[in-house]
Parts: sequence; structure tokens; C-alpha cells
Amino acid sequence: MKKSIFLLSLFATFFSLLSCKKEGPRKPISNSRGEFLKQSIERNRALVGSEEDQIQELIKKDSTHKYYQSQHGFWYKYLNANIHDTITPKIGEIVEIEFEIQDINGQTIYNIEETVPKIYTVDKQEIMVGLRHAVKLMRKGETISFLFPSHLGYGYLGDNEKIGLNEPLICIVTLKDIKTNQ
Repeated sequence: MKKSIFLLSLFATFFSLLSCKKEGPRKPISNSRGEFLKQSIERNRALVGSEEDQIQELIKKDSTHKYYQSQHGFWYKYLNANIHDTITPKIGEIVEIEFEIQDINGQTIYNIEETVPKIYTVDKQEIMVGLRHAVKLMRKGETISFLFPSHLGYGYLGDNEKIGLNEPLICIVTLKDIKTNQ
């Protein structure tokens, strides 16, 4: 009896080993291979292209001003230029600014009283990305109108209040004062 139980268990073990398949590497659940990333890149290119078209149309309609394109991807025009000074804010300097934010059609979203900060330490405080670059182009006493694509404004989230998602913006900024760190 012990011999038959032993043979039966040996026979069962033998068949169970034969029925096992060799496991290879697991196959991925999704076979997209970066398809989501490619689609995201294409959506962003289309969005940026659309916003650039809107900005170029706005520039084309304004024949009274000369517009400049910054190396950071925004456009601007001088409303009040300071041609006498050459000093522009540097990293860590404190500037006093006033600005308002408009939508691409020129409708005020936030007026001067609603915007903050009024005192800004250059590149040391949180502020809209476009403004961070814009302030460093300005001289004391200048007023400049900046046209920011959404990725330099509040991007794909908006500000959760008045600025919608992927909204290009116009910011009219006056640099009141520059306080150097000595």
C-alpha cells in the first residue's frame, strides 16, 4: 500500500512538471509605446500655433505700434519708453511694479488694484513666468504691453478664478522703481 501511494504521488508530480510551461518575460498591458506622449506633443504644438496666430492677428491689427519678440516667446510694445536710462533689473533686486491683466481681446481680467505683487524681488519670488522674464527687459518709468501665450501665463490650469485654461494674456506693466542691493 505504501508503495502504491508512493508511485501515485510520483506519477502526479511527474505529470504536473510536464504540464508546466516555461515562463518568459511578461508582455506589456498596453502596446502604445509612447503614443500618449506623441499625442500630447501634437496637442501642445497645435495649441501654441493657434495662440501664436491669435497674437500675430492682434499685432497685424495694431499698425500704430512696433512690436518686438523676446527670446522667451512673447511679444511686446512700448507704451511709454525710457530712452535715457540703460539700467534694467537684475536677479535679486527689488522692483516696484504696477500691472493689469487682459484677455487677448483687451478685456480687463484683473485691474491694477487687483494684481499682486506690487513689490517683487527679481527671480526670487513666485510670479507668472512671462512677467518674470518681462520685468528684466524694462527700465525705470517704462510702461510696456506684453502679449503672453498661455504657457507663459497661467497655462493649462488657469488661475482657478478669472483666468481660464490655456488663455493667452495681455499684461500692461509699469516699472515704477528699481532698488539695487548694495
